[in-house]
Amino acid sequence: MSFEFAITVFAAIFAIVNPIGNIPVFVAITQDYTPEQKSRVIRKVCIVAASVLFAFGIFGNYIFALYGITIPAFKIAGGLLLFSIAFNMTRGQVGRGKITGEEHEEALEKEEVGVVPLGIPLFAGPGAITTVMIYISLATTSNDVAFDLSSIFLSIIVTIIASFFLLRYAEPIFSRMGKSGAGAFTRVMGLLLAAIAIEFILTGTFSAIDSWYHIVP
Repeated sequence: MSFEFAITVFAAIFAIVNPIGNIPVFVAITQDYTPEQKSRVIRKVCIVAASVLFAFGIFGNYIFALYGITIPAFKIAGGLLLFSIAFNMTRGQVGRGKITGEEHEEALEKEEVGVVPLGIPLFAGPGAITTVMIYISLATTSNDVAFDLSSIFLSIIVTIIASFFLLRYAEPIFSRMGKSGAGAFTRVMGLLLAAIAIEFILTGTFSAIDSWYHIVP
């Protein structure tokens, strides 16, 4: 594909991981933590999120093959899922549908919040996993497989690095932007993600129709 593909991939992954929009959730959950505990939680969040996204990026095609899932079908289903998440984001519902109230209560009592619910599913949730797998499927059928695959994994790394620094300075950032600022950013990212989701649905539908047309005599 092209450099444009790399930019699109990064925008999509950053939008769905949404580290800026997740800052209020992180601040609320870790408000009574010591600086050392917060540092350990941040490291766990980044390690877990990166590991999950890399794992699905590497083994995504094998999962398709194992369950007999076609790329068009996954793009349509993934697009619908992403659009649902994007719709909630445009309404300012940060983290809703990704973290339950019960998980939030448990999170206040243990340091493992870096794994669940912050690492999974807040940062590396179904939407992020779906986005990575769809772009992996697109990259493997492109004219420049190496470049496109590299751009996907580089986008994950850059997003996680950005998440690390944003969480590290979450409190001063949150004090400046507040809930309204974080909500505004989330709405913008939701709009971008909604457009990407529609693109997935349209291209998946056209590919499925084309495949059906060639199969049916």
